[in-house]
Amino acid sequence: MSFCSSLSSPQSISLFSKPFHGDKPVSVSLSSRIRASADVPDFLSADWLESRRKRPFGPRLNFSAEEAVQYQLDALKYNDQPRQDYGIEVMYRFAGFDPFERSTYFGPFFDLGQFERFRRIFHHSSYRVLLCHRERKILSSLWVKENRFKQRVWIRGTRPEEEEIFQFTMFQRVGGSWDGYWLTESLLHDGDSFSGGVAY
Repeated sequence: MSFCSSLSSPQSISLFSKPFHGDKPVSVSLSSRIRASADVPDFLSADWLESRRKRPFGPRLNFSAEEAVQYQLDALKYNDQPRQDYGIEVMYRFAGFDPFERSTYFGPFFDLGQFERFRRIFHHSSYRVLLCHRERKILSSLWVKENRFKQRVWIRGTRPEEEEIFQFTMFQRVGGSWDGYWLTESLLHDGDSFSGGVAY
């Protein structure tokens, strides 16, 4: 039994405060306040663990930088499972940019605060190779700093002769609610991916 629930009986709980009328102390009952706090359960619901497992897939504290890249690429490989562009949604959750500022996530400064703009860039000709790709190979990995990691990946797409190279830059957030999580600072195409412009 918790301490609050043991005090919830309205027996003789009262406090003496400063006098309001003359020299007589005024008795203030706290039984209603204590009884209200006892109504709040001090345990987790039975389905708490299951609901945590069903949360949207994204960064996890126990992911290393390499695992974070791998999980993002896996999500893009099966982009339309369980629903259309789910892989891009996962990428958006891993993205470490401020949605209220322009970002260099894809190289040039883009306003990526709205998911739809982020999604459209993945459907642009140079990034679409990532969507439902058939094969990939890690070309190089580099620890730039203790909390910054780069990895270059070769991708073979679903269309004939569709091959591209991309570079992930991951950083580990320090401080705040995302402290210790690996997030994606940028995903860059090796070539000039936006030479023809992009309507995002």
